[in-house]
Amino acid sequence: MSDGNDSKKPSTNLDRAAQLLNEAEFSIALTGAGVSVESGIPSFRGPGGLWTKYGEPPLDGYQRFISDPERAWEELLKPTEDWLVGLRQTLGRAKPNVAHFSLAKLESLGAIGALITQNVDDLHRQAGQRELYEIHGNFKLLRCVGCSKRFSFENFPVDVKSLPPKCPSCKELIKDDTVHFGEPIPSEVLASCERVSERADCILVVGTSATVYPAAGFAVEIARRGGTLIEINPEPTELTELATIFLGGTASAILNDLSEKILRLHRSG
Repeated sequence: MSDGNDSKKPSTNLDRAAQLLNEAEFSIALTGAGVSVESGIPSFRGPGGLWTKYGEPPLDGYQRFISDPERAWEELLKPTEDWLVGLRQTLGRAKPNVAHFSLAKLESLGAIGALITQNVDDLHRQAGQRELYEIHGNFKLLRCVGCSKRFSFENFPVDVKSLPPKCPSCKELIKDDTVHFGEPIPSEVLASCERVSERADCILVVGTSATVYPAAGFAVEIARRGGTLIEINPEPTELTELATIFLGGTASAILNDLSEKILRLHRSG
């Protein structure tokens, strides 16, 4: 027997996810490599992965930079190592896909207040995401190891006869913004991620199994304190058992539908 409110009840998990995002006090998103697969960027490991094809970066990459920054900059400007050549070529060709634009749309609708990404591909920025925290850096940017100020790689003046370049503000070393193996995550971005995750009562996890910390910790902590966790992945992951809702499929298709449903909720509300 109907209770008279059936039309207001979510009929599918997608409807329910839209409703939960729309009703949350403050939602954030966490994205990983899976959100960029449809942009032509394969995962790092596994069959067809970038590191499988080109080899892995050195596990002491940050120590190498600190011990010989001039050599590191020479390699950055004219890459010779297969893994770096392959990575830069792949990232340089990539363009934002529907998933990136849908996440930016969710932000514009107020359904997402901030986005934390593990990706370094710059695609969220290109899609128009504003409140963005790139926890592993951005391959198009440079960063001062002293004051953490970031600069555009393309627009930063580099004298090849005087490497490594120094920060115009504090005179410390400038390095590429991507976080190398052995390098601490910059304290400013980590503090920002912690701040928004502590505030969030809902998290949308897309294209990541959230097993790499500290990023994984944000989703786990929100779920364990009773917040809503919405997961979008092609297959269940280790995170799925904590999820309020699991939406299986491609990021582009699901996020496009999700953003359209939230837009309709706004128009009808």
